[in-house]
Amino acid sequence: MQRKVVITGAPGTGKSTIIDELISRDYTCMQEISRAITLEARANGTEQLFLTQPLLFSELLLNGRENQFIETQKMTKKLVFFDRGIPDIPAYMNYIGIDYPKIYMSKSIEYIYDLVFLMPPWEEIYISDNERYESFEQALAIHNHLERTYKELNYNIIEVPTGSVIDRTNFILDWLKNG
Repeated sequence: MQRKVVITGAPGTGKSTIIDELISRDYTCMQEISRAITLEARANGTEQLFLTQPLLFSELLLNGRENQFIETQKMTKKLVFFDRGIPDIPAYMNYIGIDYPKIYMSKSIEYIYDLVFLMPPWEEIYISDNERYESFEQALAIHNHLERTYKELNYNIIEVPTGSVIDRTNFILDWLKNG
């Protein structure tokens, strides 16, 4: 039986760095696709697709994350990590406060992950860049929406403590082994 594990959290909390560390240790990981969508939109003339067309951006994310989930079902790997899960999409829609299609929640219910690790906001490591435009205060609000959405979907959330990349990765792996 394959275990599907989400590593989620607000922007700038170290998710992708943990995913990179897991990859370096030969774990199977499905990488975040929002940056690729943002960069492709920028190449096509839209500077911030999430800000200008949040529903289109979210639809592209939903399709990509659903495809990632389906792809893992064809794998023989016992453990697969995801840099964000499908429930992140309605959480972000709630954060920006717009109505969104019911399919975002129905897909969140249809595709179930086994565990969710939540990376808390950590101001000392927070950096904005061309694809991450949120302030640290906005990251805190996003964190709250993520936590609320996953809890509404009955996930048990494991919060990853701050620390070095090695310590945080080891925390996740130790929890999976002993938790």
